[in-house]
Order: sequence, then structure tokens, then C-alpha cells
Amino acid sequence: MIRDTSAQDKLVEVKPDHKRRLIFGAVGVLVIGLLVWLAPGIGRLFSASGSVSASRLSFATVERGPFVRDIAAEGKVVAAVSPTLYAASGGAVTLKVHAGDTVKKGQVLATIDSPELTNKLAQEQSNADAMQVDYLRAQVDARKQRSALQKAYDNAKIDLQTAQRDLARYQKAFARGAVPSMDVDRAKDTLDKASIALEHAKSDLGMDNASLNFDIQSKKLAHDRQLLLVADLKRQVDDLSVKSPVDGQVGQLFIAEKATVAKDAQLLSVVDLSALQVEMQVPESFARDLGIGMAGEISGNGHTWKGIVSAISPEVVNGQVAARLRFDGTTPKQLRQNQRLSVRVLLDKRDNVLTVQRGSFVDESGGSYAYLVHDGIATKTPIRVGASSIDKVEILEGLKEGDKIVISGTDSFKGAQKVAIAQ
Repeated sequence: MIRDTSAQDKLVEVKPDHKRRLIFGAVGVLVIGLLVWLAPGIGRLFSASGSVSASRLSFATVERGPFVRDIAAEGKVVAAVSPTLYAASGGAVTLKVHAGDTVKKGQVLATIDSPELTNKLAQEQSNADAMQVDYLRAQVDARKQRSALQKAYDNAKIDLQTAQRDLARYQKAFARGAVPSMDVDRAKDTLDKASIALEHAKSDLGMDNASLNFDIQSKKLAHDRQLLLVADLKRQVDDLSVKSPVDGQVGQLFIAEKATVAKDAQLLSVVDLSALQVEMQVPESFARDLGIGMAGEISGNGHTWKGIVSAISPEVVNGQVAARLRFDGTTPKQLRQNQRLSVRVLLDKRDNVLTVQRGSFVDESGGSYAYLVHDGIATKTPIRVGASSIDKVEILEGLKEGDKIVISGTDSFKGAQKVAIAQ
């Protein structure tokens, strides 16, 4: 038989270790308690649709306090009155000033040499003088014709009186038998002729007088019309001397010295430094709340001035709307064109308003919901927002003071109802 090791085995009696059992028991109780304590969080974690790192998100707390709606932006000083002067006629231009020169209203800034226009003025002036002579000659001729007509009328009257006396004399002589009846009849015919001649002379005097008046009036109207043409040409010749319409400063010269330009060509611009305004660019979303006459503040160079919105452009360019503010009072003297200033326009101011910091969640959700953060879980919560400013938005429903919400980065949530926030 082959011998085994059974003879070498020895039964060892093991005593119970109560200390180790207590340690294992305590550890087990601790693990069970930890599981019980973490059970709600673990349940919420498993109920979330996904997990997003907190470093990718921005958070804000709902607060209650004053709410100020304003528009703050950078503006630049522009001239409210900056006329550009044009050539009234074609010709060679002689500049009298340089860019940056200070000028007064009515000062000659440039002259245009236009021989054609000056020659035309001389021609039309000569025509006007000739028409004046015709007008005066028509008056003289009219006086002569009136005199002749009046003479014919007066002679007809005398002839009528003579015929009347002759008829009376022949009738007396015929009554005494001194003359035959034929002489009386001849005297009557002479009287009739004289009467007819007088009527015609009277009629000719009236009709020819009206005709002469019409002729004189026609000559006068032609002369007046020519005088208007001459006056217009004189105005055009006067415009060859380009004068400043305002007190200010020469801005930009668009032509070179002695350059020949066409009619209506740009010559130069003048800036009225006494009527400066500040132009600012306003986001389109705030432009609808902006109105002409709103009060604002303009600050720069260590000073602050009151301003009033004076103009709002109806055009939207790159999501911006241009607006202008004029100074409420005297325009500051130390400003210069294109200088940068800070502009603030107050739209609304209220107290005790529930607000939260403005973020992309307003644009992404249209202000209809927000993700409320509690115990590391962001829950999609319906809300209703009100007015908004540059940095805050008014909360009307859905949130209360002290609530913490995600204001930026919610695009990674993909519209999930619950999202876990990983630290």
C-alpha cells in the first residue's frame, strides 16, 4: 500500500475573532447607509437624459430689485449740418480755401470760370435793352395815333356844327324866298354827312385806343419776360462764386486746383461745428423700443452731457440701426468730428422686479422655458419673460427669487427634459 499524508495532518482548533466581525459589520452598515443617502441622487441621475459638464455652461440666480432698461453703446460725433457744394455750371474752378480752413457764412470758397454763361448773359441783356426801346417806341407811336384820332374827332365835331349853322341859315333864307329848296336839301345832306363822320371818328377813337393799349401791353410783357430771363442768368453768374451756406469749417475738397468740372459736380463740403450730434449703432432688437425725444446721456473727456434722441434710421444694416442724439442745450466747444463718446439712452426704470442675467436662453427658447438647476439636475421649466435690457431680462412667471438657471450653453441639452450637470 502507498502511504499518504494523513498521518501528518493535525486538527487545529480556531477560536472565533469577534473584533473582525465587528469591523465587517460596521463597514456593511456604513455602505448600506451611504447607499440609502445616495439613492435619491442616483435615481435622479438615472432619470436624466444625459450629462453635460458644468464648465460648458453659464449659470445665474434669479434676483428681485430695480430694473433699468437702457441702451449703452459707443457713438461718434458727427455734424448735423454738413452741406456739400456743387458746381452750378461747367468750367474751370479756382479754389479760395483749403481743407480745414474756418469760414463764415457768405464767404466765397471757389469761383467757376464759365465764358459761355457770361456771354449768354450779355446777349440776353442786350435783347432786354432792345425790347425796352420797342416798348418805349410803342408808347410814343400810341400817343401820336391818339393825337391824330382825337384831331379827326374834333374836326368832325366842328364840321357838324358848321353843317348845322348852314342848314339853319338856308332854312331862314328859304322861308323868305331868298334861296331855292334845293339849297336847303343840300344843307340837310351835308349835315347828315357831318353827323355820320362824327360817329365814325368817335368810334375810331375808342377802338384804335384799345388796339394801341393792347400793343403797348404786349411790348411790356415781352420786355418783362426778357428781364426775368436776364435776372435768372444773373443768378447763375452769381452762383459761379461758390459761397459758404453756414459758419463752419471746410471739410473735404473733391477737386484739384484749376480743375475743369461739369455742371453739378461735387466741389467741397462745409462742416457746421456749432450743430454737432452723436451717432450710435443700436441692435435691431432694441431699436423698436427707441423713440425720438427720449432722454439720454453722452459722456467723454471726463464730462457728461444730457442728450435727446433726434433721429432714428428706418434702415437695418448688419442687424444694427443708426440713431442720433443731439445735445440738450449748447453744443460743447471741445468736441471734434468723429470723436468717440459713450452714449446711454434710458428706456424704462422700475423697482422690485424679478430679473435674471440675460443670456442665450432667451433667444434659443424664445423666452418660453429655462433649465432650473437643483441638486445637480437641470430641469426644463416653462417660464414667461417680460421686458429685457442689455444685461437683464424680466421674469413674469415660472421662477422665483433665488432659483438658479442655466443662461448659456443649453444648445447642448438638445431640448431634453432633464440633464445631469457634471462637476
